[in-house]
Amino acid sequence: MWGGRFAAQPADAMQAINASIDVDQRLWREDIEGSKAHADMLAARGIITQEDNQAIQGGLDQIAAEIAAGEFKFSTELEDIHLNIEARLTERIGEAGKRLHTGRSRNDQVATDFKLWTMRAAREAGDGLRALQKALVKQASAHADWIMPGFTHLQTAQPITLGHHLLAYVSMFERDRVRIIGGALEAAWECPLGSAALAGTPYPIDREMTAQALGFHAPASNSLDAVGSRDFALAALANLSIAATHLSRLAEEIVLWTSPQFAFASLSDAWSTGSSIMPQKRNPDAAELIRAKAARVGADFAALNGIVQKLPLAYAKDLQDDKALTFNAFDSFALSITAMIGMIETMRFKREAMRAAAARGYSTATDLADWLVRELKVPFREAHEITGKIVRRAEDSGVSELGLLPIEDFQAVDPRITDAARGLLTVEKSVESRDSYGGTAPQRVREQVERWKEMFE
Repeated sequence: MWGGRFAAQPADAMQAINASIDVDQRLWREDIEGSKAHADMLAARGIITQEDNQAIQGGLDQIAAEIAAGEFKFSTELEDIHLNIEARLTERIGEAGKRLHTGRSRNDQVATDFKLWTMRAAREAGDGLRALQKALVKQASAHADWIMPGFTHLQTAQPITLGHHLLAYVSMFERDRVRIIGGALEAAWECPLGSAALAGTPYPIDREMTAQALGFHAPASNSLDAVGSRDFALAALANLSIAATHLSRLAEEIVLWTSPQFAFASLSDAWSTGSSIMPQKRNPDAAELIRAKAARVGADFAALNGIVQKLPLAYAKDLQDDKALTFNAFDSFALSITAMIGMIETMRFKREAMRAAAARGYSTATDLADWLVRELKVPFREAHEITGKIVRRAEDSGVSELGLLPIEDFQAVDPRITDAARGLLTVEKSVESRDSYGGTAPQRVREQVERWKEMFE
């Protein structure tokens, strides 16, 4: 490619560090799509002949079939996907193949290809999140009234329902999905093709035509920005990183819930592993690896941000590494989603163990404080103090549940407390009472399940 300017071949190490074909060959669909749109535009504007365009279109279709069939031979000497396809096109159709690059540069070509790939990958990631949400909603519906402990600081706080807990992640993943799809729309806003190397092109091209053909809203309005910016990829990885963090939090809960210490749930054989020396072990390796992959997605974002933040306009070769980071992040995310769906769909929960854990730790203490406020009009801070003293009496007496403490102990702290109040201190009564919108009451959980199902239709 550089024969007119350079007399010698690059050093082997230079060729190795410069070539990107091992990574960017994944852009072949987008590269061919962009080239076909570019050739159509060149022919429509009379920059190449219709005969050349027909040859280019046919040749590109044949190359696409070769690559799809695994018959295409990628060459590191040709550096990247763009030169590999262009060289093969010229082999197939002759001089017409050399005219395809008129009015463009690899700079705007790769930016366009990369945007197209990111748009598609983001939509697929959004679809994956939707599938996970459906799996969670199905489990939430089946366990709308199953009681479990709710935690703050990983300490028993108040009883909640399992359905309510699972729906919390549905809400998180909905925000993630909206952000990720929004990132796809952001990438689709401006088309770099036609910006050429950095300054535009003297050929009478029609950038509106290529932008429309490729699904963009408009051509990029500044050629320097078009070829030198990667904020669309940064946004995609930032959005993925947030979603991966939420996946990691759910994975951590699966690790806890399936441990013998919690014993809230069990994973199927398909999503468990064993130990090489301990026959009894069932390890939640998939969940643990999701935690690790979340860290890798965040690291990919940080690495890309580090690459871009030091670059002057416009294009620099540093940007060649943007694709490896972005591909890795989307691959890690897709695999994590698949594994999480598999675990959620096949997980089996243990009702009695969860209910017993919810009853421990005096989880209904707030219900007593609320009764004092509602029935006796005691200021909440005073009710909090009264309840705290009763909890201490229960601890000193070795009583594990507040509702099991004799009424005399309640009345020793405050004689106004009645058996009616004591009767409210069960985990069932507690969750039933939390029936404000968005609360944990089974009826509210079922309402939210139906709302999500309607959204999915």
